Amino acid sequence: MVDMAVIELSRVQFALTALYHFLFVPLTLGLSFMLVIMESIYVMTDRPIWRVVTRFWAKLFAINFVLGVATGITMEFEFGTNWSYFSHYVGDIFGAPLAIEGLMAFFLEATFVGLMFFGWDKLSKRQHLFTTFMVALGSNLSALWILIANGWMQHPTGSRFNPDTMRMEVTDFGAVIFNPVAQAKFVHTVSAGYVCASVFVLGVSSYYILRGKWVAVAKRSFTVAAAFGLASALSVVVLGDESGYTLTDNQRMKLASLEAMWHTEPAPAGIALFGIPSMEGRETLYEIKVPYVLGLISTRSLTGQVAGIDDLVVKAETRIESGIKAYDAVERLKIDRNDKAARAVFEEHKLDLGYAMLLKRFMPDPRKATPADIEKAAWTTVPNVPVMFWLFRAMAGLGFFFIAFFGAAFWMATIRRFGCANGFCRLFMRAAVWIIPLPWLAIEAGWVLAEIGRQPWAIDGVLPTFLGASSLTVPQIWTTIIGFTALYGTMAVIEVRLMLSAIAHGPIEDHAAIDAHGQPAYPAFAAVPAE
Repeated sequence: MVDMAVIELSRVQFALTALYHFLFVPLTLGLSFMLVIMESIYVMTDRPIWRVVTRFWAKLFAINFVLGVATGITMEFEFGTNWSYFSHYVGDIFGAPLAIEGLMAFFLEATFVGLMFFGWDKLSKRQHLFTTFMVALGSNLSALWILIANGWMQHPTGSRFNPDTMRMEVTDFGAVIFNPVAQAKFVHTVSAGYVCASVFVLGVSSYYILRGKWVAVAKRSFTVAAAFGLASALSVVVLGDESGYTLTDNQRMKLASLEAMWHTEPAPAGIALFGIPSMEGRETLYEIKVPYVLGLISTRSLTGQVAGIDDLVVKAETRIESGIKAYDAVERLKIDRNDKAARAVFEEHKLDLGYAMLLKRFMPDPRKATPADIEKAAWTTVPNVPVMFWLFRAMAGLGFFFIAFFGAAFWMATIRRFGCANGFCRLFMRAAVWIIPLPWLAIEAGWVLAEIGRQPWAIDGVLPTFLGASSLTVPQIWTTIIGFTALYGTMAVIEVRLMLSAIAHGPIEDHAAIDAHGQPAYPAFAAVPAE
């Protein structure tokens, strides 16, 4: 029988390392392209102040980039240490995007990042802009290949189980790359990273303006962040809608769970604004719905139907019964690989083999399952509905908040009312400093939503999570959890101190802007009294 304590602790460890690593990724994605925008303005206008602006934010990018690389490497080792059967079972497919990410995207990024930091006085302006663009391209390509791997876990297209090797194999690598779930996740995730970076730049710029420090640099940074952030926030919401559409075809249980839709409604389904889902009663109390909206988002029509949890569980029961036949055929093929009857049965039911594996949580041999066992296993395909329901609404609410936030910032940047002594502008800039953590909360909530929504699967419909873990003991996993927590906690303190120190020093450290007497060479760079 499966030791679920080992499974859950292994999940906790990976979640902690992944969530920590993802603190750095969004800022890297967004800042990289904001640097491209800022340096492009410098190249086009030849105004030295834009060089100072670019170099200042590049310094913060560098601190974040180094910590992101250090924490990301750990995660790849965890697939071998904590999820060895997962690596064995799907490594031929899952490992390919990770390898391409390392060989193509990360090496591209790492090669040009040195030229970007140390090539200011050795490369022409256009050559240096090219290196900055390549760093941004490499950063975003890294995200693409990682999300292709994760998207395949959500929707395992372009692959099949080979009963001769007892592993999953690639049948169509193009289908893996152009997986609709992966593409939707990529554009949604990178847009969220752009929002994160924009909020960060806007908050730091507002802090400078409020303090009367480096106002000229801060105003220009504020303007870039406001425009870039508004476009990104709008794209997050639009592309989030596209992600909802892909769920209808590929992850119906996740869609039903995040809406706490227990029963299939007549088309078009309404979207719940509020409710209190109950896993025990299998109902949603005090529900408030807006008619038609969910049906339009998920099916793009007024006639398409969104399946409820109860109906999807019934379908899971049917697939488990079919999967038991595939499992039996595989066991017979282990004995005689030339058993044509067994191979014919396997080919007929192979798509449901993973569903039979859900029974291994309760018994060693799925073929001995009773109808009650099958029903019990089918209900394990339902993720934690209350968590899904509220995480989605928190994430979506923050998404719409950021649109309003950047809309106000863009208005301020347009009318050039940065330094009003009181009123809305000053209140907004104070708020901009305090809300810097919000995009990280929204992004982490989105990651948790995606991963909880896939449960109980490591690979949706193919490999249950509890079968993918390594043969470890509870004390071993607790030791690594404590070790990672201590190490990452120390790194977090270092990261925050370095970032705060860089922000406190400001762009004065760009010595190209300082004359022989240690004074700003350009009056526009100097600190000015608060207005």
